[in-house]
Amino acid sequence: MKTLKEAKVGDTVKVIKLDGEGAVRKRIMDMGITKGVSVYVRKVAPLGDPVEVTVRGYELSLRKADADSILVE
Repeated sequence: MKTLKEAKVGDTVKVIKLDGEGAVRKRIMDMGITKGVSVYVRKVAPLGDPVEVTVRGYELSLRKADADSILVE
């Protein structure tokens, strides 16, 4: 399994599991990133932080640390 941080620009991946706990996990879920949802990787900043994705029809920027806690296939 890989994480969202490892996905390449242009990939559409499916969320398998959210690692992390407490407030971080809840914040990611509140943004619409839940198990089974498709995530399209739009852009990665030059230094890798943040990662821009499209989820449920809207654009979202995620920190590398947060993207690393989202397992995808």
